[in-house]
Amino acid sequence: MIVLGKDQNAEHFLDLIKKSRRGKFKVYIGMSAGVGKSYRMLQEAQSLLKNGIDVKVGFVETHNRAETVALAEGLPTVPRRKVFYKGKELEEMDLQVILNLHPEVVLVDELAHTNVPGSKNEKRWQDVLEILDEGINVISAVNIQHIESLNKVVKEVTGIEVSERIPDNVLKQADEVVNIDLTADELIARLKEGKIYTQDKIELALQNFFKPESILQLRELALKEVAGQIERKVEMELPGRVSFRHEKILACISSNDEAAKTVIRKTARLANYYNAKWWVLYVATAGERADKIPLDKQRHLINNFKLATELGAEVIKMNEQNVANGIVKTVEEKGITTVCIGKPHLSLVKIILATNVFNQLLKKLTSTNSDLIIMS
Repeated sequence: MIVLGKDQNAEHFLDLIKKSRRGKFKVYIGMSAGVGKSYRMLQEAQSLLKNGIDVKVGFVETHNRAETVALAEGLPTVPRRKVFYKGKELEEMDLQVILNLHPEVVLVDELAHTNVPGSKNEKRWQDVLEILDEGINVISAVNIQHIESLNKVVKEVTGIEVSERIPDNVLKQADEVVNIDLTADELIARLKEGKIYTQDKIELALQNFFKPESILQLRELALKEVAGQIERKVEMELPGRVSFRHEKILACISSNDEAAKTVIRKTARLANYYNAKWWVLYVATAGERADKIPLDKQRHLINNFKLATELGAEVIKMNEQNVANGIVKTVEEKGITTVCIGKPHLSLVKIILATNVFNQLLKKLTSTNSDLIIMS
């Protein structure tokens, strides 16, 4: 039994009330465009409508695919908001109308979409969180390449950097995540039949995202993501299950921009897998103080702090001449179970010179019973 103070008890009960009032969140996830996420959303909406549920299409992009357009017919649709930007008329989901109508269920496609500048929220996923907070249930969809912590992996697989991304924490808030799966052959067949893109875009697509080897790797990422979501749900909702130690993870970064991004994203994946709380630590030695490093490095560092926060981490900045001491101090204060550091890009001479510091860190972490992971 957990005994809480009077204020804590009231706060805990308020959290329970808010959670019960919050809308349910279902996300269809896929390895790429064209697997059938929007189609499945519309199928579900038609079924809900037949069962008397007040369901509305907030925003679904049919891409003029005949099957998808046909399935959207007859569904109550919220008129899109027309916005003029740089001389063009654009259409956006009308968040305020959805909130005013307050349907039981709303369909919101393309979760990673960036709203037109001047919109209430910068990103569509922020609109969705606002809708959920008002007690409206949301069915949404996203492709695996839009998940923030997978950004670098997807770039390595496809050669393309995806600019529109959602923080991992958004997907973590979903009550249900469903993978829409096709084999590589089925997906390529759909593409060649013109069911995904128009004829003028097919050849380019086959050279990029739709290479068989890329599809297989993206498919694996999607399957792993959904499996991880299910595992977390089981751990949280099934009482009496054997529980392991509760992980608390620390990512250690420097002002090296690319190395820091890698450590942050990989640690975010690890933290999500274990449903663990995690921190990002930056130890500023005398040589790493703000007045000692170039302005571009300072800017990258601030951006990496922002990235870490978006992915669910708490950022710790510390002035300490001895990096190992700073790490161990944080490990002890926060009860860290796993420390993640980047692979040092050093010459043999530098590695030998740095051995003493590395051994010092290993020795101190051993005494705290914490694991050390070196991320390449």
